[in-house]
Amino acid sequence: MGQMCCCFQVPQSRVAIKERWGKFDEVLDPGCHCVPWIFGSNITGSLNLRIQQLDVRCETKTKDNVFVTVVASVQYAVVQADAMDAYYKLSNPREQIQAYVFDVVRACVPKMILDDVFEQKNEVAKSVEDELEKAMAAYGYRIVQTLIVDVEPDKTVRNAMNEINAAARLRVAANEKAEAEKILQVKRAEAEAESKYLSGVGVARQRQAIVDGLRESVLAFSHNVPGTSAKDVMDMVLLTQYFDTMKEIGATSKSSTVFLPHGPGAVRDVAEQIRNGMLQAEAFTQ
Repeated sequence: MGQMCCCFQVPQSRVAIKERWGKFDEVLDPGCHCVPWIFGSNITGSLNLRIQQLDVRCETKTKDNVFVTVVASVQYAVVQADAMDAYYKLSNPREQIQAYVFDVVRACVPKMILDDVFEQKNEVAKSVEDELEKAMAAYGYRIVQTLIVDVEPDKTVRNAMNEINAAARLRVAANEKAEAEKILQVKRAEAEAESKYLSGVGVARQRQAIVDGLRESVLAFSHNVPGTSAKDVMDMVLLTQYFDTMKEIGATSKSSTVFLPHGPGAVRDVAEQIRNGMLQAEAFTQ
């Protein structure tokens, strides 16, 4: 109906190309326009002014001979003032942009090793954007932004990289575990040494207390009972301790105390051995 009434409506964010008798006439902005077809005017097409995105997957080889697939995302738009060039000079702008991306990526990436491709992908994107900006400006297109959104090495390379990373992490974990076990062993040894030291101090104090008690008992007994010697007192003390021990053994059915020899006459031998040991120790200290 609009064509019959010589009226044509251009939607927002688009422009229409008007020809007259097959020759370019003008670019129609959004709105309603009179297109008298009876005088040879005609709308041949339209252009979208919105920002469009093209994702390009480019397979190439790095400097260290690793095949990778670089995914570039190009955002572009038609320059409204150059709509005639955008419509007439390029038949397929997406294929043209894709060709330039292939050319730049395959020129930049082979100069880098694989790790540098991941680290310097912004530089690759900048190179692609600069080249596209210069090339597409002549055709009425502007490049809004170019991004390298993904770098995909070959599957076998990815598996090898993952194995290297996993091995490195396992090595670090093993070192940390060994260091922790070393610390535990050192602390355990220090605790055992401290325990043995304190146990020795306790035994020494116990023996010192026994010796001090026996000395006081001998002195007190000799003072209160005239005519008794230290030897007599020691024999009596040892005999008393002997009978106390035998009493404790007989009082329980599960005693683990063993006293050998167990005859009363053997107490004199034990006393003699203790006395000789003490005399030897005193002589050694002097």
